[in-house]
Amino acid sequence: MSEIINLSSHSLPLTKKGEKTRQHLLDIAEVVFGEKGYFNASIVDITQKAKVAQGTFYNYFPSKQSIFEELVRNMSHTFRSEIRNAVKRATNFEESQRIGFRTFFSWVKNHRNLYSIVQQTVLVDEQLYRWYYERLASGYIKGLEEAIGKEEIRKYDTETIAYCLMGISQFLGMRWIYWEDTDVPEDLLEDAIALIFQGLRK
Repeated sequence: MSEIINLSSHSLPLTKKGEKTRQHLLDIAEVVFGEKGYFNASIVDITQKAKVAQGTFYNYFPSKQSIFEELVRNMSHTFRSEIRNAVKRATNFEESQRIGFRTFFSWVKNHRNLYSIVQQTVLVDEQLYRWYYERLASGYIKGLEEAIGKEEIRKYDTETIAYCLMGISQFLGMRWIYWEDTDVPEDLLEDAIALIFQGLRK
């Protein structure tokens, strides 16, 4: 079953111009929610920055919450797709993790507001917040199960390891990209990969 991204009330197929306008509203909402926060932002803030009429906004989204929810799902879908496509060239599980981390860091560098938006989600819609991480975990779990089947890694509880890997990538990105507005240093990424595959013991 394909993933449903469109949560708005617009049920008719959009023209190319309509799709472009709709995506433009989502792009602007990413900036507005990231800078002002969900509760301080308004539809007027979005439409003014997007340079469209409020009526145009309602052609695509019935409310502020609907565009916020779709934004979270849209961002999640986009970077997961990029990671999924990027790791196809990996020849083993360790390489796939290295590629996956780098792809995420590259994506989030151009979408730094992801961090603040996702953290706001727990207050706006806790179920959406849980969905965000569960969808992300499902991709990790699939990769872990395949690696275990190929005997590339030891057999652990895949959900537990998935959330550990997610934590590493999320907090490295937050520490360097979100806080410092710079790339994650390559030697520190390699330290993280070494930790994952070699552990802490001497």
